[in-house]
Amino acid sequence: MINEFGYAKINLTLHVTGQREDGYHLLDSLVVFAGIGDRLRAVPAQDLSLTIEGPFAADVPGGDDNLVLKAARLVAGGTGAAFTLTKLLPPTSGIGGGSADAAAAIRAVMRLRLMSGAPMAPMSKAEADAVVALGADVPVCLASHPARMRGIGAQLDWLPPLPELHVVLVNPRVEVPTPVVFRALTQKNNAPMPDSVPHWPDAAALATWLAEQRNDLETPARSHAPVIGDVLAALADQPRALFTRMSGSGATCFALFAKEDDAIAAAEALRADHPDWWAAAGIVYPGRADMDQLIRATT
Repeated sequence: MINEFGYAKINLTLHVTGQREDGYHLLDSLVVFAGIGDRLRAVPAQDLSLTIEGPFAADVPGGDDNLVLKAARLVAGGTGAAFTLTKLLPPTSGIGGGSADAAAAIRAVMRLRLMSGAPMAPMSKAEADAVVALGADVPVCLASHPARMRGIGAQLDWLPPLPELHVVLVNPRVEVPTPVVFRALTQKNNAPMPDSVPHWPDAAALATWLAEQRNDLETPARSHAPVIGDVLAALADQPRALFTRMSGSGATCFALFAKEDDAIAAAEALRADHPDWWAAAGIVYPGRADMDQLIRATT
C-alpha cells in the first residue's frame, strides 16, 4: 500500500503579470505548502480506479474526469492502482486541492512502478507539458517545496529553507470559480515581485516583506464573494497573527504565526466563533537546502 499526502498549497503572493494570446495568465507567485491536506491511498490493481471519502467527498467528481485518474494515466505505463482519496480540503478554494491530489497520484504511481520493478525514465517534454495542462499548480505541487512560481506555472525556482512558520487556513465554504475571478480582473499587466527574493531570518521578517507584495486576485474575488473580507478581518483579529491574505483565487484566506500554539489557538477560536466556516492549522514546511540537487538527480 502506498500513502501520499496532498499538501495544501498557499500563495503567499500572487502577482498577475500578463496574459498570453492563448488565454493563459502569467503569474509571479511565492508558494509554500502546509501540513494540512488530502490523503491518497493506492494499492496495486489491474486497472486504475478511484473511491472518494471524507467530509468533502460529495463535492468532488468521482468519474474519469477526476484529476487523480487523469494524472495517474500520464505516468501509469500499464501500472494499475486502486486509489482511495480522503478529501479533507474544501474544493475550488484557492489552495490547490485538486492539483495537490493530482501530484499525489503521480508520486503514488511512480512509487508503485518502482516497487514492481518497472523501468523508470525521466518525464518526456510531452509528458511534462501534459502535467502542466492538468493545472498550473500541478508542477509545483509535485515537489511540494517552497518555490517562486512564474509564467503559467512551469518556471519554478526553489527557495532556501524558510524560518519556522505556522499557518491558519479559513474557508467560508463559498466556492469562487477561478475563471470568474480572472475575468473580473481589470488590470492583467501588473508588476512582478522584486528580481531577487531575500533570506528571511524569522517569521516576522517574512511577514514584513509580504506586506509589500500583493495578491492581484483578491479584489475581484472579494467583489464576487464579499465574505472574504469578513474572513480576513477575523484572521487579523487573532492574537499574534503576523500577516493575513487570501490564497490563490480564493475563497480560502490565511494568517501566519511564529509559533504552533498560537496558530492552533487561533484555529480553535475561529471554529468556535464561525462554526459554518472551515478552519485548520498546520506547519508551513520549510523545505530542503539541497532541493536543486535532488530534482536534478530524480529527473
